[in-house]
Amino acid sequence: VQLQASGGGLVQPGGFLRLSCAASGTIFSINVMGWYRQAPGKQRELVAYIRSTGTTNYADFVKGRFTISRDNAGNTTYLQMNSLKPEDTAVYYCTIDASTNVGGKMYRYWGQGTQVTVSS
Repeated sequence: VQLQASGGGLVQPGGFLRLSCAASGTIFSINVMGWYRQAPGKQRELVAYIRSTGTTNYADFVKGRFTISRDNAGNTTYLQMNSLKPEDTAVYYCTIDASTNVGGKMYRYWGQGTQVTVSS
C-alpha cells in the first residue's frame, strides 16, 4: 500500500491550499482516511479524518477553515485549507486505515508528508 501526498507549498496568511492523497496498491477496503500534521519541535497531531460512511471529524483549531473529502472511488482524499495562518505551518501527513484482503485486519498506513508553509 502506498500513499502519495501532494499540494503543499508556500502561501501567504489568509491564503488557501488543497492537499491530495492518493492510495494505491493491494487494497481491499478503506475505512478511514485522515490528515495529521507535525510542526517543528511539536508532536504530530490529528487534523481531520473522514470515514467510509462520509462522517467527518476535525480538530478544533481547523474547524470552519479546513474541509476533508474523498473521491467516489474512495481511494483519494483531499484537504481543502482556507484562511491559512502561520501556525498552520507544518508537514502534513495523510493516513488510511485499510485492509488488503477479505476479512483482513485493518492497518494504518502513512504517506510521506508534504510541507505547508504559511508566511508573508
